[in-house]
Amino acid sequence: MSTLRPLDLERLRHEFKTARPFPFIKIDDFLDPDFAREVAASYPSYEAASKLGKGFESANEHLKVQVTDSAQFPPAVRRLHDALASQEFLDALSFITGIPGLLADESMVGGGMHQTGPRGRLDVHIDFNYLREKQLHRRLNILIYLNPVWDRAWGGSVELWDPEVKVCHQSLEPILNRCVIFETSEISFHGVEAVTCPPNTTRKSFAGYYYTAEAPTSWNGTTHDTVFRARPNERVKGWVVMPLERFGKGWKSSMRTLKQSAKRIIGP
Repeated sequence: MSTLRPLDLERLRHEFKTARPFPFIKIDDFLDPDFAREVAASYPSYEAASKLGKGFESANEHLKVQVTDSAQFPPAVRRLHDALASQEFLDALSFITGIPGLLADESMVGGGMHQTGPRGRLDVHIDFNYLREKQLHRRLNILIYLNPVWDRAWGGSVELWDPEVKVCHQSLEPILNRCVIFETSEISFHGVEAVTCPPNTTRKSFAGYYYTAEAPTSWNGTTHDTVFRARPNERVKGWVVMPLERFGKGWKSSMRTLKQSAKRIIGP
């Protein structure tokens, strides 16, 4: 069975360059239709995925599970992963985006199989910009949605915001076989609309990220982790909840550093 459908590279290159609020493309029917259904059907249940991967219960990411270990992928998902990491697809991405030397991350840091349950959310953010372990700069995100049935009333659309997070320019439903690719930058603010699907349903997607050894020309030399921002209607979250979340993470990080320093001084 084939995996990826042929791409109109010239058209997609033009759409990527002219997109707003930042360079992106939306490709419907991205995979062979039969293969898309096979990948979607192979996803484990939310409960099973929770045991295989990592769950998020923070103020900014809630009721989301990700499985990044490709050894845990079902065969169909592994085929998808391999196709997205192939040199042929990397070359196509470089042509579309104008970014040479793109590399796939086999360790799938933050990527892989994603599921978000009812009442789940992912707040507006820009992604980490540097993979320290491999000294690579993050340049592109690819998101493939795998929901054979999705009601617009269930929310879950991926949102693309302006640099000030004042205006949502794009809201794209997570329907089966829709692919969204966008440039990872200091202005590529994006998030997921609150998920309100029924209890027996989850929002499913596959995520992959692409890197370069060379820094983008716009890089100022600063590296950072994920940076969250509140939407215009989330004043309490922006003024109170998010600062408390950052303080808590900073405190936990400081405590880990102190404990590690103490162990080195006094021994185990």
